[in-house]
Amino acid sequence: MGTGHDHGGHSHDHAAGASSRMLAIALALTTIFLVAEIVGSFLFNSLALLSDAAHMFTDAAALAIALAAIRIGQRPPDDVRTFGYRRFEILAAAFNALLLFAVAGYVLWEGLGRIVSPAPVESIGMLGVAAIGLVVNLIAMRLLSAGKDKSLNVKGAYLEVWADMLGSLGVIAGAGIIMATGWNWIDPIVAIGIGLWVLPRTWMLLKDTTRILLEGVPRRLVLGDIRTVIGGVPGVAGVHDLHVWSLSSDDSSLSVHVELAEGADGEAARLAIAALLESSFGIAHATIQTEIEPCEDGPGLHP
Repeated sequence: MGTGHDHGGHSHDHAAGASSRMLAIALALTTIFLVAEIVGSFLFNSLALLSDAAHMFTDAAALAIALAAIRIGQRPPDDVRTFGYRRFEILAAAFNALLLFAVAGYVLWEGLGRIVSPAPVESIGMLGVAAIGLVVNLIAMRLLSAGKDKSLNVKGAYLEVWADMLGSLGVIAGAGIIMATGWNWIDPIVAIGIGLWVLPRTWMLLKDTTRILLEGVPRRLVLGDIRTVIGGVPGVAGVHDLHVWSLSSDDSSLSVHVELAEGADGEAARLAIAALLESSFGIAHATIQTEIEPCEDGPGLHP
């Protein structure tokens, strides 16, 4: 019986460094404008502007948490945390999703109240602040776009900035309508629209983070396909105790017990399996245990 262990490269470290720099710049821009938008929402009595400020706050929080998560995640494993700190990124993304749910709930509740009893809104000031916010959001989106497909944490921050960008567009449109018609109830309608738009995307982010925290199979992979490929390697008679999971959003790990056919070369089979896992599924971190007879009491998945 033998075991094998294959590791991926260190490209994650370079990607994390680039994402860290972009996040830091986006965080600085967002924080500066957040202060101005909060002040403006009270000066001009605009719930839509306050809703946009609330999303801008979650943007800033998401960016700060994402930045901290990436830097903490780059710490090496130690004797206590043998997998390192990369799972912190997923905890941060889950927290961001819950924060967005809370903000959306508040805006929906407050918006319904203002529809019943509309409050006067200073649309000119509302328009000016939202226009500046739009520019800030566009810059932040451009900075984060490169890393959004490599990290759930950065993706969460990108989604929040994107939602806030559309929110700024909504506030600008609402301010224009109020200026033209005097309909102050447009303000809470825009605020509610922003909240409803962001909820489905927040739910998807929460589902992705929950899947990783529960050690689920990464969404891009199908366990049956992996079992079939391993079972087709020459010298393999059976596959069991197959587990596939992720530590963070940009990696996949696998462990499996492989029963060898009589007379098969265990090391040759292991190397062939490892090569196929990386080329076919992008799994570079695999622990493959070969055995002459299958385990009698293994708790894993059996064909």
